[in-house]
Amino acid sequence: MKHKRSSTYLTTISWENDCVKLIDQTKLPEDLEVITCSTYLEVAEAIKRLAIRGAPAIGVAAAMGLALCAVKSSSSTKSKLMNDLKTAYQVLLETRPTAINLKWGLDMIIDEALKYDTIEEIKRNTVLCAIKMSEEDIATNKKLGRFGSYLINDGDVVMTHCNAGALATVSYGTALGVIRSVKESGKKISVIATETRPVMQGSRLTAFELVHDDIDVSLIPDTAVGHLMANKMIDKVIVGADRILRTGHVYNKIGTYQVALLSKSHGIPFYVAAPLSTFDLKNNISDIVIEERSVEEVIKIGDKRIAPTGVRIFNPAFDLTPPELIAGIITEKGVITAPYERNLTNLFNNEIKQTVSTHHSGKKI
Repeated sequence: MKHKRSSTYLTTISWENDCVKLIDQTKLPEDLEVITCSTYLEVAEAIKRLAIRGAPAIGVAAAMGLALCAVKSSSSTKSKLMNDLKTAYQVLLETRPTAINLKWGLDMIIDEALKYDTIEEIKRNTVLCAIKMSEEDIATNKKLGRFGSYLINDGDVVMTHCNAGALATVSYGTALGVIRSVKESGKKISVIATETRPVMQGSRLTAFELVHDDIDVSLIPDTAVGHLMANKMIDKVIVGADRILRTGHVYNKIGTYQVALLSKSHGIPFYVAAPLSTFDLKNNISDIVIEERSVEEVIKIGDKRIAPTGVRIFNPAFDLTPPELIAGIITEKGVITAPYERNLTNLFNNEIKQTVSTHHSGKKI
């Protein structure tokens, strides 16, 4: 079974000939290299080493990894196949603890597998489910992008942190999906990308994507954010998210919190763009594990060591931005504004009260 790449933008991950193909993001920006994963263990390793990253992308990657487990399983009964899937589920779940989309993708495949009685049905339908998730990811991002584009004025300079683009999703992107939608609407836009130490997702990935798509982009050191804002060089900020709690607290790439604080201090609207699959309505702040990554990411640039031997390293991958710093959360259902807990509860209970908003001409929930 082959899933054709239909997007004119970069496609991060796809299902082809009972394998998962994905762009190896560790090789960017020098090489645009596609790798093939033929087992769920190879998918898990790709997620762990950041060959694929970004909350929506790893959600689909995990789903495809679990579908690979089903397809490659030699089990002769449903119960044995489900045991194989449970083993793979746990391996994939433990690759990265903070992004909620990963568990969401795995749960979707398990739920699909449980619907069928025969091994053949389970194999066929888990693959179809994973492919459908990848297609829906693109459609979701385009809807989200259109809602977000109403918040951006012609000529705006928009800052973004980390990478929430095509490379963080199946294609098109969340925060960068808004940027792409703005361009498609005919408005002029310029982007300021932070380098996003220590893994440099801004310089390696966001800048690469936007140059690739001929969107005006400038790159700055992480330490220059306040300077640009103080000099009135930024109109809006849009970032992605790895997990959003029912209270509106947002977990995103380390450094997001300080960008949000600076935005608030300088009166600059700070927006978060994320699909509904990124929302976690069950857990509290105390339940969330912030991933601590390898010291190698901090003490080295490439193969060159930049820190002395013996120094202690603290390398959290994410931080927490409180809702009072957030002007709105852009989703495929519209722009959610404060009070977040009430409005998110209404949204997820299908009690959506939609009004025409005067808030930057965006659609408000």
